[in-house]
Amino acid sequence: MKRIFSLLFLVGATGFLFAQTNEFELKVTFKPFKRQFIYLGYHYGKQKPVIDSVFLDDNSTGVFKRAKKLEKGVYLVGFPNRTGYFEILIDKEQKFSVTADTANLISSLKFVGSPDNTLFLQYQNYASVKGREIEDAKRQLAAAKTKADSTKWTDVIIKADKDIQQFRHDLIAKNPDATISALLKAMKNPEVPPASQHPGGKYDSSFAYRYFKDHYWDDTWFFDERLARTSFFEEKLDEYFTTLIYPNADSVIKEIDWMLAYATANDEMQRFLLVKFINRYLNPQYMWEDKVYIHLFEKYFSQKEYPWLNEKGKKTIFDRYYSMAANVFGSTAADIDLPDSTGKMKKLFNITDPYTVVVFWDPTCGHCKETLPRIDSIYRAKWNKLNVKIYAIAKETDGTKKDWLSFINEHHLTGWEHVYNSKDANDARVKNNIPSYYQLYDVQVVPTLYLLDKNKSILAKKIPFDQIDKVLDYKLKGQ
Repeated sequence: MKRIFSLLFLVGATGFLFAQTNEFELKVTFKPFKRQFIYLGYHYGKQKPVIDSVFLDDNSTGVFKRAKKLEKGVYLVGFPNRTGYFEILIDKEQKFSVTADTANLISSLKFVGSPDNTLFLQYQNYASVKGREIEDAKRQLAAAKTKADSTKWTDVIIKADKDIQQFRHDLIAKNPDATISALLKAMKNPEVPPASQHPGGKYDSSFAYRYFKDHYWDDTWFFDERLARTSFFEEKLDEYFTTLIYPNADSVIKEIDWMLAYATANDEMQRFLLVKFINRYLNPQYMWEDKVYIHLFEKYFSQKEYPWLNEKGKKTIFDRYYSMAANVFGSTAADIDLPDSTGKMKKLFNITDPYTVVVFWDPTCGHCKETLPRIDSIYRAKWNKLNVKIYAIAKETDGTKKDWLSFINEHHLTGWEHVYNSKDANDARVKNNIPSYYQLYDVQVVPTLYLLDKNKSILAKKIPFDQIDKVLDYKLKGQ
């Protein structure tokens, strides 16, 4: 039994609006439930949005109806208590019935009026039987005490897996136009040729990698909307970018543009991929990923309107771009001009040291109070000798200027360039339509650290101070 989907729509943290759909008829008889609601949802990557519910009568029967056809894909009929579901396919046939019984869910399923789902059920039943064989063999293998037993149960697992692959192959061959055939082909990973067929007749890891990557998307069509409503397609995307694409902005951008060039032929797939990618790079996991987000914004969002994107989602995307564009990894940082403890203005760009660590912090922040003395320790032990300057911007929040000065004096943070950004100064910039320093440096939490070179180019951003130290080591070794 699978865990039930939650009541989710794609109006998430970023505010994306998922359009409602309408027109089909699905009669469901779902025993033993009576006089209870059951639910209709679908796979959408890692999410399982619910789109409808129906009340079962005394015969355990209810009918889902819409005035328009549903988009194609893998849908879910959910239990009244939302502890499980069974899957159905929605494609060309959108008027059919299904009966089910929780006493033996898969074997009890029967479809009338849907050849696609009858084939899907055949595959599910076969895969379920073979799956149980594999699980049992794995348990026996774990308990095996002799080499002969280990070999026996390993062979059982291998044979059962081959049986499933052969069943898939035969199903596709006999039903090339069926929905389940298209999905099974898209699910399949390429099989690398044996070592005897590699260059030189022996295993070549580079050849194996290239072959697997080049054939990864065979039989997968990025304009096929059914893929968006599956549980496997987003996982396959994630695996591709995580394991097969070189981790730099240019490589990732090339792949994204290639996929979206095909997906533009179908509004549903274009939406799925754009939402997927813009959410993925909204908060970069690695410093170089800001370039990917900026590319996505400038090419696909800056001058285009989408009916599925509401104003809240659009504002999130645009605001994130403005914050990120000012501090792209490798670009020149924005200058900062703020007063020190005596009121004298101190410009970041006036620092001539080879490297500058920029620290945004708040004197009332507990994590800042813990981290800044540790930064000072590494500064005194190492950075100071390497002519690394620290330019620290204290943010006024609920504290006062006195809190700032007290902390500096108490922890003897000497040798740093300390400046203070008061609420009044910050508000004045915003009121005059000048981006705040927090926006220019995309400061969402404190402390936030940047490493700049002599020309104030961004060498590292928004990483812990110990990682800053590693980047410094790398740069100094390169010199």
